[in-house]
Amino acid sequence: MAVSSLARPMLRSPALRLASRRFESTAAGKAAEAAKDTAGKAKEYQSKAQQGLSRVTSAAGPAIAGAARGVTSALGKIGGRTGRFIAFVERRTPFVVYYSKVGLEMGKLVFQGQKMTPPSMATFQTYYQNLWRSVQTGSIFQAHQNLIQQVRNLSTAQLATGGVIFAECLGFFTVGEMIGRFKLVGYHGEVGHHH
Repeated sequence: MAVSSLARPMLRSPALRLASRRFESTAAGKAAEAAKDTAGKAKEYQSKAQQGLSRVTSAAGPAIAGAARGVTSALGKIGGRTGRFIAFVERRTPFVVYYSKVGLEMGKLVFQGQKMTPPSMATFQTYYQNLWRSVQTGSIFQAHQNLIQQVRNLSTAQLATGGVIFAECLGFFTVGEMIGRFKLVGYHGEVGHHH
């Protein structure tokens, strides 16, 4: 008991508290320095990796371009229908690439503007699993019979609604044709075909 009663005043002494605080601050300082060193090394490794990647890219770019030129020149030597087809594809490739990129960007804008989200992978899987099962069982071919039965069961109100929608579509098409031709009646045809 005597030892513990002597130790308590020692533990409460300001000198011991100051030493423990110094120890804590040096430990925290060492940990901060170690973290800084680790972050510095990580940045160094990242910059080295970036330099290596840029070297590989700069070296591979001309090699890939040279290989593409070699393939193009080899395909250009092919004659006949195949050569004409290859030349046709080569002429159309830039347009296809350009308009596919334009279409992709337009699709992104529409998706963002309408706040749409693509379906989840689970939705795709269930849809195609059901489709595959219906092909395996043959029920997909029985859908035509069900469609005919549904058409027979249409009410007169549904038929009238469908007729109105068809008339609207036909009207819009006709007005579009008039605007496109800049005339109300007919296209320019050959004179010899008039009766």
